[in-house]
Amino acid sequence: MPRTGRRPRFLVLMLLASASSALCQASDPTPLVTTGHIEHEGHTLAYEVRHLPVSSFPGLPLEVAGQLTDRGCLIPQTYEARRPENVVHASLESPGSSDWAVLCSVQGTVRLLVFFGSVPDKPTTLATATETQRLQPHFGTPVLGFNWGIDPATPDAIHQAQIGLTPRPPRVDHDALADSDIDKKTIYHFYAKGAWSLVDMPTE
Repeated sequence: MPRTGRRPRFLVLMLLASASSALCQASDPTPLVTTGHIEHEGHTLAYEVRHLPVSSFPGLPLEVAGQLTDRGCLIPQTYEARRPENVVHASLESPGSSDWAVLCSVQGTVRLLVFFGSVPDKPTTLATATETQRLQPHFGTPVLGFNWGIDPATPDAIHQAQIGLTPRPPRVDHDALADSDIDKKTIYHFYAKGAWSLVDMPTE
């Protein structure tokens, strides 16, 4: 029996399979990984920084996600990450506001960006560092990992962290942004009266 008609159908199926594979890859949240070597305390050590694309954070408002995409942002993940992180939704401008903070990495430089819901097209840069400035050893591997993490800090959490200050400041009325070196130090960025400042904390 001649096999006429089988080849075109086979090609169509192959094209459909290729298109399906491409779509799956485009939506795959698998981290992108940057690796290299740096001098650390007199030794040359390997490092690894994992990233996620903006599309891995579907909760981001379209305007914010669009700006991050236009900048070419990838979201760096700490070495201890078990789920997508370093994108924060909190009331950072005032009580009840809907704001976002993001670590945006572009070509090895990371910026801490804050997008207020009142002016989402005008993000503020709170801090900047290269990825290689934010590396540290961690248990179970000789490879250095990325140690910069951000989280929301509620008024109660801030007030709790201020135990030990004399006099203890009054409880704030909206969220701050916790900015941490994993397993080391956390500072708290707080916005009030039109400006950012660091929350007073007990001296370690």
